[in-house]
Amino acid sequence: MAESPLLLLVAGIIGIGVLSQILADRLQIPAIVFYIAAGLVVGQPGLQIVTAETFGTAMPTIVGFAVAIIVFEGAFHLRIERIRAAPQAALRLVTIGALIALAGTAIAVRFAFGVSWNLSLVIGSLLVATGPTVVTPILKIVPVRDQVATALEVEGIVNDVTAAILAVVFFQTVNPATAGGDLVRGFVVRLGVGLLFGVIVAGIVYYLLRYVDLSPGDAPRNARLLVLAGALVAFSAANFEATEAGVAATATAGFLLGNADIPYEDEIEAFKGDVTLLVLAFVFIGLAALLEPAALIEVGFEGLIVVVAIALVVRPILVFLSTTGSKFTRQERTFMSLVGPRGIIPASVATLFAVQLQDAGLAQEANILLGTVFLAILLTAVFEGGLARYIAQYLNVIPMRVIIVGGGKVGRSLAERLEARGENVVIIEEDQSVGQRVRNEGYRTVIGDGTDTELLREAGASNAKTVVAATGDDDANLLVSQLVNSKFDVETVIARVNNPDNVDAFEELGVRTISASMATAWAIDNQIERPAIAHWMTDVGRSGDVQEIEITNDELVGKTVREVGPMLPDGCLIALLSKDDPESGEVPTADTVIERGDYVTLLGRTKAVTDGMKLVNPD
Repeated sequence: MAESPLLLLVAGIIGIGVLSQILADRLQIPAIVFYIAAGLVVGQPGLQIVTAETFGTAMPTIVGFAVAIIVFEGAFHLRIERIRAAPQAALRLVTIGALIALAGTAIAVRFAFGVSWNLSLVIGSLLVATGPTVVTPILKIVPVRDQVATALEVEGIVNDVTAAILAVVFFQTVNPATAGGDLVRGFVVRLGVGLLFGVIVAGIVYYLLRYVDLSPGDAPRNARLLVLAGALVAFSAANFEATEAGVAATATAGFLLGNADIPYEDEIEAFKGDVTLLVLAFVFIGLAALLEPAALIEVGFEGLIVVVAIALVVRPILVFLSTTGSKFTRQERTFMSLVGPRGIIPASVATLFAVQLQDAGLAQEANILLGTVFLAILLTAVFEGGLARYIAQYLNVIPMRVIIVGGGKVGRSLAERLEARGENVVIIEEDQSVGQRVRNEGYRTVIGDGTDTELLREAGASNAKTVVAATGDDDANLLVSQLVNSKFDVETVIARVNNPDNVDAFEELGVRTISASMATAWAIDNQIERPAIAHWMTDVGRSGDVQEIEITNDELVGKTVREVGPMLPDGCLIALLSKDDPESGEVPTADTVIERGDYVTLLGRTKAVTDGMKLVNPD
């Protein structure tokens, strides 16, 4: 192809990628769905805008550099403090979960196609990877709780590395040119090479960023380019030493630099994000365009069986086993089990393997390998990626953020109760040692001054429904309340008042307060006069729940409480009804008529209350 048409084609693919991203943002659907659709269109046999000859032998190199940038960018965003929010689940997902995915997929491939165990294990190892290329776009439009997002991100990044190396190791037993190698040694060597080169490159880049003059006027730009070059060098050098070790190298370098104190971090992060979007669009569109329809036809119904087994059997099993005993709700575990799309690592490595198998005269094995992997990518990306937001909404796993300023006993106790209900809780604590203890207990923690507007914004106050000032300092609590009320659009702001004499000062400024002495008196009174309800209320989030919610369901409007009661789930009752002021609830009579905009307080078993909230307010 002449140079100018090729340049026009590259520009066109990038343009399609940018438009796909804009469309994805508008429709709240992961952009990868549009990338794949565009690639399939431009690669149609009738059009053949992109063919195997378009980029020639340069395509593997292009894909390799794209993988380096994408994996580096995903690891760069992964912070240690976020991993601590879900350490056990994340560890299990990348160990027990990865083994289940490998074995389950291999078994499905073996019995669907009747191929050798060696080829089945190659396909199984490739499809272990979920990957940041598909998980991160989903999490951008589905703002689940931080611990859920962290577990999925860690799984994607680590399993990308695991999948790439395992696939190369198992492929040695399939490719006649490399048969007979030591599998365990091959895995350890590649992982070790990747880790070594990643650490070395991260150390060099860190030193240059921190201690070398990068030209004051152009320092931010030079820092961005230096980090980009580091990612590419780590990938290339490690791959030169051991095939597919580059994925481990870039993931290691990205993680280390992302958690290091480097200058111009915000500029680097924004730049890497933009570059990643471009290469992601280019590679997915290009690989989808190069996919031969014959490869998909070759796998046919058997391929569909494998994909269904992966998505609806293997994935749920590995997620539920990996998250046993964790703080995830049942709905969150179900969401994680239904969202595990495959990404660029399986696509790029499978394409490379298929070429080698065809050169070795194993065309059928090449088609089964390529067809199964791409069918899994296509179907999981389209269905799981495209439906992720609707699945999350149906399962009610998209909570607004609750910010608690103060990580003492009061703040931690409140956080425990809120998280048990599935709320997305962030604790702000100024004391370094206390903040570290709270973080180690598994809570998302921001260490710093809660009266700082920028720190509140960093903690997510712009997307919070409730802010609670729960420190032991009334002045700090008052200042936090005033800042939040004036700077952020937060639905509810509540302050803890330690000195009863200060209650009037808070309320004069319109701040809702909880007095420590009054709260204690209420608790003691409840224990004396109504011990059963007091103990039941203490167990909220375990055996039962109480929730207040606005009525928006038109099917309930105009009906009496007597008529609505049977429509609620068993074990859920209407306790209070507020007409004009949400804070002035009263116990309704059976003949009280429900109107749109009323606030109803539901009381009952946790699951029943959750289902009742969906009935009352389905929006």
